[in-house]
Amino acid sequence: MKYDLIIGRYGEIALKSPRVRKRFENKLVSNIKSALDCKLNLNQARLFIYPKDFEEGLETLSRIFGIVSYSPAISLKTDLKNIEEYLMDYVDELEKSGLINSQKSFAIRTRRVGKHDMSSQEFSAFAGSVVVKKIGSPVNLRNPDITIFLEIRGEDTYIFHEKMKGTGGLPLGTQGRLVALVSSGIDSPVASYLMMKRGCEIVAIHFNNAPFAGPKVTENFKKLIEQLNTYAVGSEIKTVIVDYGEYLAASKEHALEKLTCVLCKSGMYKIAEKIAEKENALAIVDGSSLGQVASQTLPNILATREKTNLPILSPLIGFDKVEIEKIAKKIGTFPISELNDGGCSAVPRYPETNANLVQVNTFKESMKQDEEVNKIINKLYP
Repeated sequence: MKYDLIIGRYGEIALKSPRVRKRFENKLVSNIKSALDCKLNLNQARLFIYPKDFEEGLETLSRIFGIVSYSPAISLKTDLKNIEEYLMDYVDELEKSGLINSQKSFAIRTRRVGKHDMSSQEFSAFAGSVVVKKIGSPVNLRNPDITIFLEIRGEDTYIFHEKMKGTGGLPLGTQGRLVALVSSGIDSPVASYLMMKRGCEIVAIHFNNAPFAGPKVTENFKKLIEQLNTYAVGSEIKTVIVDYGEYLAASKEHALEKLTCVLCKSGMYKIAEKIAEKENALAIVDGSSLGQVASQTLPNILATREKTNLPILSPLIGFDKVEIEKIAKKIGTFPISELNDGGCSAVPRYPETNANLVQVNTFKESMKQDEEVNKIINKLYP
């Protein structure tokens, strides 16, 4: 099929006030142009995209937040003779591809904007008669084997038959910046992806637990960010790697072993909050899923997040592992997260699942947590 453009559509952006909608539209257009060599026109909730490389255009649009669906299409002038000629050629190509024949049913759906001599139903009836005349396919408006769409906008008409699903959400960069705690596991990259889908730029913080963890953990983190960056169209993910071994050693030396994970996560939040201040981020995001691991029980969530002033967003809090893995597979992070990286040897054999806040605070003082946190921040931002 010799397509000459791609028609993109957005969803909830259309529900915004005119001023906000315009800002979101401009950001969406900017994001598309940052990733794709193309000409682009925006008109009444439609993006008319003319990419230099058509296949690249289709692949790129599948990863741009804010686009709900898109269709490769052909364009022509709104004239019955033109519609008939182009539709005959279009159906001929569909027949060669095996998508339509005299045995397969079809339907015509027309969407019309502007004033015309015929109604949408009349345009559909006319186009349907062309298809029947061309190959004799039966019409089935309820459950057709293939649907051919006519989008008629004033003097311009577009023909297409595919509606490819986009990522949806809001344009990346419209909702401010977050710092994300990203390990080499399954959950945190998915959490970051979901917040990107809601329009948030991400600064990914990774905690290098050496000597309690090997170099493969950080290597896999970098691979995960590389994969997430395929969706970060218009705003590449910034990474901050924190050397966390000394902090972990201090917590193991001055606190009960069973509280290592609680103190570890508490320190991560405190460090993330300070990094957020440096990076002009408005919140922290993590991959917590309630009850999934020791640090994610309700008492431990309370103990680890106490005295953290920034909002902590946990988009996976009510997800089970199967649901999280499904998203990870969809976005391409799952195979990377499954790579063996050796894990963390600081994890106690029997971690605390019901932390006592008073006891935790006592051990924070014993290990001089604030000093340990400030040492790390001073190294990162001298």
